[in-house]
Amino acid sequence: MGLDNVAVHWPRTGRFYDPVAPAEFVDFGEIVDMPRISAPTAALAELIAKTGTVRATAYTELVDLILGLENVLYATENAAEDEDPVIDPDGCAWIAGGVEKFVAQHRPFGEAVTFESVSEVLRSLLADGRLAEQQLRWLDSRLDGLRDENGDPPQWNFTCAELSVLAAFYRRCADRGFAVYADA
Repeated sequence: MGLDNVAVHWPRTGRFYDPVAPAEFVDFGEIVDMPRISAPTAALAELIAKTGTVRATAYTELVDLILGLENVLYATENAAEDEDPVIDPDGCAWIAGGVEKFVAQHRPFGEAVTFESVSEVLRSLLADGRLAEQQLRWLDSRLDGLRDENGDPPQWNFTCAELSVLAAFYRRCADRGFAVYADA
């Protein structure tokens, strides 16, 4: 079983969050018919259009790296007494903004988003920062932590278009005042 990020109404009413009707995301289905769209991008867009849900498991490591936190899509930053793993609309805007910025910075490196290209983009973004040396050490540590026991990197195979669709899901939630429930 994996992690689903489900669009829900914010705030909750009663004991449970009400899922958002897929009709709020129906226009994502138009992406499927675009020429030269990759199969993973089309599959993500179609799932969002039909269910208002993202199968987030595949994106967790990448989103965590881009945003510099752990388990962002699991919504685990909540306090222990907060039993609901929910990303509020402001959190959705933050996730969307981070992924959108990353995609914009990645475009000069090409459409394919791999471990190597992510590393290059993040290095270029951090190199100009105020604490560049410290942040680059942090990045190296995070990148090393993603390697397996043989030192091999994750085999990410995303595209900028796919990540743009992912960001658009969180942007839609933020813009319409929806939250995202992390259903693991």
